[in-house]
Amino acid sequence: MAARRPPRSARNHYVIVVFDSCRYDSFLAARPRTMPKLGKVERRWSYASWTAPSHFNLLMGLMPHTSPKNVYASEYYKKDFFRFNERLGAGGIEFRSFVPRLYLPVLLRNLGYRTNAMVSLPVLNPATAINTGFDSYRLMEKHNDMRAMVRQMQFPEGQPSFYLLNVGETHYPYALPDEPEDAWPRISGVHGVFKHLDEAIVGGKLRTGRVKMFDKRKLEKLRQRQIEAVKYLDGVVEELFDLVPKNTYITVTSDHGELFGEEGYFGHGPIHHDKVLEVPFFEGKLR
Repeated sequence: MAARRPPRSARNHYVIVVFDSCRYDSFLAARPRTMPKLGKVERRWSYASWTAPSHFNLLMGLMPHTSPKNVYASEYYKKDFFRFNERLGAGGIEFRSFVPRLYLPVLLRNLGYRTNAMVSLPVLNPATAINTGFDSYRLMEKHNDMRAMVRQMQFPEGQPSFYLLNVGETHYPYALPDEPEDAWPRISGVHGVFKHLDEAIVGGKLRTGRVKMFDKRKLEKLRQRQIEAVKYLDGVVEELFDLVPKNTYITVTSDHGELFGEEGYFGHGPIHHDKVLEVPFFEGKLR
């Protein structure tokens, strides 16, 4: 058997931006001007409908997928992993490059990267198993402030950097950083679960008994809040584009979608519906 050649060292910095809970159609409705400069926005599908398992898939190197017909899954995965050669500006990276750990931060450290994560949602806090292979891993003070992340990013010369940014503005309650908490929408039976978003442990008692579902007007208002969050984030991503070195490859996507009343569903998690798996996906290097 021929000796296995290690992947060639990387030339690109690499950044993954995850808009938590952002629906594909919410992203399109926002009509962002800056973000599509990276590349065409694709409609893809998440491997999971909840934040934690979706991020595990991302960090295994499995990006949200297309849904091609008449294709063996093994062939799709082969091509998907091979894309990391373009993302990292490297060579020789394929599925077996990830073995045995099957974890992107570990592979990147072996390629000489400094690996960093800044996360918004406490289900990804540093005490969880997802904090593997990172040199720096931080749960942010606020769950909805991507700009605070961008301002802390550094790209020292002589070593490529990797950043995972879990962005919370697009997650319920779809609040921007300067919006006072008393102005956030309150959802009976749901909001209590998130009222300690800025703590490492999330808790809250779900109310029992009958819960009156929202009317269409209120649900549409929530969807518009997510759309407005994407519009706001377009400006923050512009700041990210201004910050990163020219040799930086950026992937922007979502970990899962969101339901705003379709067929009686709201939110995400234990829901089987197209809109909870449908996500935007685009990537590239700035020209």
